[in-house]
Amino acid sequence: MGKLQSKISFHTSKYRADGSVGQTGPAGAPQQHSPAHTDAVTSVAALRPDLCVSGGRDKSVAVSSWRSGAALRRFIGHEREVTKVTSALDSNRVFSASRDKTVMMWELHGASEPSQHFPGHDLVVTGLAVSPDASQLCTGSRDNTVCKWDTETGECLGRAAISRNLVTHLCWVPGEPYVIQTSEDKTTRVWDSRELQVAHTFPAKQHIQTCCDVSQDGRYCLSSSSGCAGHGAEATLWDLRQTRGRVCEYKGHFQTTTSCVFLPRGPALAPSIATSSSDSTVKVWDQDTAACLATLHLEGSGPLVSLAACDSSTLLCASSNSGIHVLRV
Repeated sequence: MGKLQSKISFHTSKYRADGSVGQTGPAGAPQQHSPAHTDAVTSVAALRPDLCVSGGRDKSVAVSSWRSGAALRRFIGHEREVTKVTSALDSNRVFSASRDKTVMMWELHGASEPSQHFPGHDLVVTGLAVSPDASQLCTGSRDNTVCKWDTETGECLGRAAISRNLVTHLCWVPGEPYVIQTSEDKTTRVWDSRELQVAHTFPAKQHIQTCCDVSQDGRYCLSSSSGCAGHGAEATLWDLRQTRGRVCEYKGHFQTTTSCVFLPRGPALAPSIATSSSDSTVKVWDQDTAACLATLHLEGSGPLVSLAACDSSTLLCASSNSGIHVLRV
């Protein structure tokens, strides 16, 4: 853990079901706001330096200020639970996937109705990645397919099916035409979005791969694993240039690692990553040594389902029972 251990600590707040922002750090009266969601939060993503987008079991999509906890926009249109949300950073477009088999696009400053629909999957949509310029969208589903879409027209530009490829997550490689995908078949794939073909498949792990993320320099990707009673439940670092095998593993969660993210480089920290788990903990790791730098247990939160890095010191964590937690690292 070395010299970095003393520099890692958590200051947390959360958006509770009653809409207040409760502080577990310095004392202060909570501000009251309408809750972003009335049920479990299923996904959260950074939108701008001070905004985030979230999806919930209540079928809604919300844009909130993570600094104040205020829900600024709420979009309703899905018929079932929202499974994933995403946005191109600094874009005015928000995308949501759902158990209703569809994906919708919403305009941050537009009408409350979706500005575009993307129907075409046969089962729940479980993967969602938008290109950096927000012109193209990749979606994945438990129907074993990955699709590419034109966000302006809603046209499906390509569809690829792989047997037993039950998609769990998608993310776009910054500045590249590549998309990373995790699957219930225990593999992590690299797709070339131009022809919608698999460019590389990393060696299969022992457990379902639940989530993926890509470093800002586009060199590394992370995947996280399901697990139980301390078996599995790790995160794995892969090198996108030297793709022969894993670079590093981060082991310490007791149950499924549900989400993994690279933390933006801070002035006082070595490269770091964060993971969340069904065991209600968030861990921060030294990317290079795999040393666990900090562990936060969120009592009563239930399974933690999604992480988003806002800046080098702020993490958002979506939970099943207690809304969105703001973690200051």
